[in-house]
Amino acid sequence: MKLPANLVTIHPYFKIHSGKEAAVAAVLEKFVSNTRGEAKCLFYEFSSLGDMVFCREGYEGAEGVNEHLDNIGAVLDEMLTVSDLTRLEFHGPADEIEKLRGPLRNLNAEWYVLKCGI
Repeated sequence: MKLPANLVTIHPYFKIHSGKEAAVAAVLEKFVSNTRGEAKCLFYEFSSLGDMVFCREGYEGAEGVNEHLDNIGAVLDEMLTVSDLTRLEFHGPADEIEKLRGPLRNLNAEWYVLKCGI
């Protein structure tokens, strides 16, 4: 699959609260269910290692990212009652990253600008 030139990926890492594994599993299903219908979502999946959960997700540009964040706000709030967001990264072309930095400045994210690739 060829990905669009304006691809922006989000990389959140969550640390599960002790004893909340089942609750997190249920919330992950809600994330997937809510995201499934997003037209600008290119991929969206969760993986885990011990008590850490990682989401690998990609969108068509900043517009796709904003649509996703608007769509999953309530589910994210629920996730943050059973886990801690320990790291959040956005990766993408400079112009798309710049569209997100200001509006999302309160997220304490790291902003990675694409340099080169295939």
